[in-house]
Amino acid sequence: MSRPGRLRPRSLRSRLVLIAGLLATGAVALCQLAGLVVLRSWLTDQVDDRLAGFRPPPGMYEDLADGSLSHRAPDVLPSDYRVFFYSPRGDLLKDALGRTSPAGPALPDRAADLELSDGPPATVPADGGDGDWRVLASSGPGQVRSVVALPLDTVDGATAKLLWFGVGLGTLAAGGVVLLGNAAVRLGLRPLTRVERTAEHITAGDLELNVPVADADTEVGRLGLALNTMLDRLRSALRRAEDSERRMRRFMADAGHELRTPLTAIQGFAELLVDQPGMTGGRRREAHSRIVHNADRMSRLVDDLFLLAKLGHAPVRRRERVDLLSLCADAIAGTAVRHPDRHIGLQPLGGPGTGADSGTGPDHGPGPDHDHEEDDGGQDLDVVEALGDGHQLAQILGNLLSNACAHTPAGSRVVVRVGAARAGGETGGTDRPGRVGAGRPMPYGAAVCVVEVADDGPGIAPDDARHVFSRFYRAGPRDPDRVAGSGLGLAIASAIAEAHDGRLELDGRPGGGCVFRLLLPAVG
Repeated sequence: MSRPGRLRPRSLRSRLVLIAGLLATGAVALCQLAGLVVLRSWLTDQVDDRLAGFRPPPGMYEDLADGSLSHRAPDVLPSDYRVFFYSPRGDLLKDALGRTSPAGPALPDRAADLELSDGPPATVPADGGDGDWRVLASSGPGQVRSVVALPLDTVDGATAKLLWFGVGLGTLAAGGVVLLGNAAVRLGLRPLTRVERTAEHITAGDLELNVPVADADTEVGRLGLALNTMLDRLRSALRRAEDSERRMRRFMADAGHELRTPLTAIQGFAELLVDQPGMTGGRRREAHSRIVHNADRMSRLVDDLFLLAKLGHAPVRRRERVDLLSLCADAIAGTAVRHPDRHIGLQPLGGPGTGADSGTGPDHGPGPDHDHEEDDGGQDLDVVEALGDGHQLAQILGNLLSNACAHTPAGSRVVVRVGAARAGGETGGTDRPGRVGAGRPMPYGAAVCVVEVADDGPGIAPDDARHVFSRFYRAGPRDPDRVAGSGLGLAIASAIAEAHDGRLELDGRPGGGCVFRLLLPAVG
């Protein structure tokens, strides 16, 4: 036995046609029923008017009193009227006026059993036959009661014809609605059918398709727009997932390559110590030194990887007001200890040599007599505050200063500039030709805190500049006399800047020096 749910139409088109057919059939049936009721009531009122306007022939009651009523002709009454009398004793007289066929109304033999009051007409069934009669009772002289009756066969015939006409019309209407409604629904649902077919192709794997939208003001058009928006987001999410997976694989390969080099060195020197126990003390000390050096390199590399992973998945926990001017002064002092032969100055933003278009090098950097202290060029340095983690922001500044000292020739000047500005093409924070940024561009005109680290070294080639913030990337030819870094310093700095809702960018040109710029949202 099939379940009731299986009898329901499964498609939307079939349901719409079925509902339209039922509604049309119901509307026709209600209209026909209302017409049938009105017509029968009107015809019955016509019969009642005829009954009310009829009066028995003159002398009828006198003939009844002297017993000569039976001698009257049965067709003395017009049309199909029938008149019945009850004697003063209450008996129904057998002789009635009017035609003898068809059978008259079913009346009781006693007047006491006649449930009719004088005045309003009533409907009684026929005596031994089909149909009904409309009767009107009245009282005459000498306690004689008369009952005038008219058959309702004309009323029943008219209502029956109208009923069958309504049934036929309803059937035709239902059939027409099913046929024409099916075609109309198919035409109206054609945009939805196209959406359905497109969805099937997308489900099959063609993710680049979009749902066709013919009219955006219709329900199907709005549905198509919503589906296209969802598909765009889905494709973007898939591309981001693929790009993330690709970067992760490359990152793992690069990390494995970077870790393999010191690990191989450690393994080689350890095997040398085991295989040659009788080596001289100098060679043994050299092997131990190389093992310690490579182990330290591995440790720093693992620490950097762990920091990158933490920055990528955890927000900045400590956000407090940080004095960027003090951070820059501390970073300069720390770098000066490691690079005592460098001249590092501190200037306000907007001082000499500021901006990417001013010749990126610090043309007015400090001389040797400044001893790495603040050099404001005769200008006052204002306090600049931003929200963030002071330790992490100091790590950015230390990394930028270390890179500037490590990648420029001896005697090159480095200057740090601090100030507040509005994001733009000249001040930084937005994309422009010749500028490489890590992180999303900041809104144009937004209030920002800016820290620039500029040098007058050889600069960075454009091909290297595009990848300068990538992980494990080391620009230019390697100096065999200098210990190579891990290539994670700028990647860590850019990740810290992004975690602070800021941006790290590079302005530079080969032979004209570099300007690394840190931008952070200003404190409101």
